[in-house]
Amino acid sequence: MSANASQRSRLDPPGQRSESEESGILDERILRLVFNSIKWDLRVLCLTASLNRKLRAIVNRLLWRELCEYRAPRMAAELATGFPNGRIGGGWHALAKLMFFCCGCQSTQHFTVSRPSPGHFVRESRFSKTSGRSFLAKKCRGDLLYVTDPCEHSMGDREDDLGIYRGVFKGFMRSKTFACLSQRQAEFEERVRCPYCGARVWSMTAARLVPKSAARRLGSRDGGLEYFVCVNGHLHGTCWLVPLSSDEDGRYEDDDDDEAGGRDVDPDAEGESGVSGAVYGDRPVTNGTLFSIQDTPNGLID
Repeated sequence: MSANASQRSRLDPPGQRSESEESGILDERILRLVFNSIKWDLRVLCLTASLNRKLRAIVNRLLWRELCEYRAPRMAAELATGFPNGRIGGGWHALAKLMFFCCGCQSTQHFTVSRPSPGHFVRESRFSKTSGRSFLAKKCRGDLLYVTDPCEHSMGDREDDLGIYRGVFKGFMRSKTFACLSQRQAEFEERVRCPYCGARVWSMTAARLVPKSAARRLGSRDGGLEYFVCVNGHLHGTCWLVPLSSDEDGRYEDDDDDEAGGRDVDPDAEGESGVSGAVYGDRPVTNGTLFSIQDTPNGLID
């Protein structure tokens, strides 16, 4: 290093040097190129958001949306259409978490489990608006709702497997479902919050807005499920999965699967279901490969 350069380094205030040195990593165009090159790796994005406040602000303002649009382009486009600046209820950060995080389960007023089931991250999930229609009351069938297949959690030999599913409404505050909740003066749940945005939720079971088609779609018995919807339109729920006989298997397959959590799975283009097999302990999981506890990203956990 030359004497002049060394002298300038000593004279520059620490804050000025830091800003100059960080200007590259804080450049939004560079960040986009970097994440495009690594196919919007979720763990790297979470780590980036945790480095400092400036990077977290860029990730929250811009990059979560880019990740959602890369991993689920049609679903992200439909959810954002018709809203100023593409804003969605709860923000893109919450949608990204919903896409990749199975929230687990604890006992609630209308659904009791013998032990809690912990949440975990998944790499791929299939979101289907055909499945979503099965969760809508008849008078609400005009709403747009995406729902995943249930993630299977073993509860032991003496109990049915537990299914945990999640979904998202488009423009929930404008939806017929919200209008029904308002007309019935449904009350918020006191002990349950949305695991994706932290907002207050309604129990659709308590509001008597759970159609019988939801149990059929999930492969559950009537009355063996519960789900909640928050003010931002995020849905999460649980059900008991009844083992299907060979002649029943595939009876409720979707006829227009819309989105997969992974960019490389395109059910419309490839004729695939969008569901990849994975292993959770010693059993299959229907909606994706799990991150280990050590790899759990912090950027999506508040």
